[in-house]
Amino acid sequence: MSITQNLQYIKSTLPEHVTLVAVSKTKPVSDLMEAYDAGQRVFGENYVQELVDKQPQLPNDVEWHFIGHLQSNKVKYIAPFVSLIHGVDSLKLLQEINKQALKNNRVIDCLLQVYIAEEESKFGLDEKELNEILSSDELKNLNNIKVVGLMGMSTFTDNQAQVKKEFQNLKAVFDKYKTLKTENCDLKTLSMGMSGDYELAIDCGSTMVRIGSSIFGSR
Repeated sequence: MSITQNLQYIKSTLPEHVTLVAVSKTKPVSDLMEAYDAGQRVFGENYVQELVDKQPQLPNDVEWHFIGHLQSNKVKYIAPFVSLIHGVDSLKLLQEINKQALKNNRVIDCLLQVYIAEEESKFGLDEKELNEILSSDELKNLNNIKVVGLMGMSTFTDNQAQVKKEFQNLKAVFDKYKTLKTENCDLKTLSMGMSGDYELAIDCGSTMVRIGSSIFGSR
């Protein structure tokens, strides 16, 4: 099936309240344009340099999400245009995003990444660290970022029961903190689910799915 057909099929399976992020890392601009022409506007990239290279080559109404592990010293390159940064896992990174957003006269939306998998290779905050950030005085002083939700990555396993448990855990954490509304924190987005498990993630409460290979083919 073509990129257009894949995209149309996936969109037909998504409830209206779920945002589709087309994960386009390592894919050529021609592939992104095919998805764009088929109506896709939200693209997710994992590598800063690749995102910076692609951004000027696509139309201005594209919403760029950074979904990889972001190093503080790279924030400045994407701060002028990025719409949402998914994997924020420290107060230090939030402070740097705020600093670069201020320089660009912008407010940048962020998702805090919560560690839910049983894998050492995954990044993220545990619930204690999440609570420390959300209740900190330092967060209140960051006027150029907004924490708009949480994201998480499940364990890479065929065990659907385990994946479901991890998604349910993240949803429970999300529900616990979504009542916390401040000037720069209002949790509305729960980003979980990728090509192999997005339907399960939606069943567990996801409002944003990150899908790459099911749209663009394997890497």
